Amino acid sequence: MKAFADRIRAEDIPLSRRAIAFILLMVFEFFYGWSWNTVDVLRPQIREELGLTLTQAGSAYTAQSLGALIGAIGFGALADRFGRRPVLFAIVLGTAAAAAAGAFVGSYIELMAQRFILGLFLGANFPVLIAMYMGLFSGRVRAKLTSVGQGTYNLSVIALGFAYGFYAERPDWEILLLIGSVPALLLSPLILWLVPDDRRMIPWGTDPNEEASAQLPLLELFSPVLRRNTWLLFLLVSLNFFAYQAFAGWTTTYLQNERGFGPETIGHIISLQFTGALIGGFFWGWFSDRYGRKPVGIGFAVGASAIWAYLTLAETPTSFAIFGFAWGFTMTASVAWAPWISEMYPTRVRSSAMSIFNWGRVVSMTAPLVTGEIAASFGLGTAMSLAVVGFAIGAVLWFMLPETHRRKTDTA
Repeated sequence: MKAFADRIRAEDIPLSRRAIAFILLMVFEFFYGWSWNTVDVLRPQIREELGLTLTQAGSAYTAQSLGALIGAIGFGALADRFGRRPVLFAIVLGTAAAAAAGAFVGSYIELMAQRFILGLFLGANFPVLIAMYMGLFSGRVRAKLTSVGQGTYNLSVIALGFAYGFYAERPDWEILLLIGSVPALLLSPLILWLVPDDRRMIPWGTDPNEEASAQLPLLELFSPVLRRNTWLLFLLVSLNFFAYQAFAGWTTTYLQNERGFGPETIGHIISLQFTGALIGGFFWGWFSDRYGRKPVGIGFAVGASAIWAYLTLAETPTSFAIFGFAWGFTMTASVAWAPWISEMYPTRVRSSAMSIFNWGRVVSMTAPLVTGEIAASFGLGTAMSLAVVGFAIGAVLWFMLPETHRRKTDTA
């Protein structure tokens, strides 16, 4: 049975309509980034409000990551079976409601439950939202579009950093949780109006004669032809998330408790860190589309060095901002992953393949617990240095994956 019988090709949908859909998806990417990062940026406030230990405060990320893993697998499979547009609409609604609920938690148990539920919906963002626009445009521009997505994500964290500097010491700091949820809830119906229905569309570059799979999408990822790539990607994203959380997850706490900086200074350092990521995302997107997905792995190697410098050489707010900027710039090399994964796997399992991005949370959810215990015994700087090892090994794994990008003459 043909998987794409009687459907319109993405190439035949007017560019203006596809562009409008992409812009709308970026709006929801912004609110996704804002909501996801409140678990890290607001960790000092949450910890003080609920009277938590370092390990308990870090475990909120573990709960969110566990939810994200389950949500990525579950919603990714649902999107492959029943369509990405309706599933995305449900994801946005669920994210908005769960994020808003964070403003009303009053205990550690409630925090863990709220973050787990929020994670269920946040984890589905990558496999569904990104797979949605991967199918609307050609491989020639996919990494650039992913750069815009990464830039939008980083812009949301920059905005959160500035807002943090303003609200951190105010009793109504919980408003930062509502800013990332209420607007998304109000805008969510536009998904059904402005985003093309993928159930009636042949994704760009897909063979219209591609056969529908008799296997469950998740099982096909471990078929003999695909399983090596699947396992390598799993290990790569696992190290990425563990290392990222070991470093970025404790940044505000480290700068406040270990270095004695105030909220305004911390907010500026974090904002510059993600400004680097914003700029780096566009650079790596261009680099990936120009030179291929594989060479981009050099970013992880350089990023490991930037973290080492941050933890051992930086002393002043300016030096922390410089090394943080450098780390942010290099870490967004991961913008190559979305087009890379979309090119490694058949279209019929694209959302499930994209969910590999969140499988790494199986490992990363242990990061706050492991680093929290290490921090309690040896200091946060020692715990955060695990990120150097994680990103360095990740760079090695990156170069073990196959190149998939071939420059073509097709347009957007």
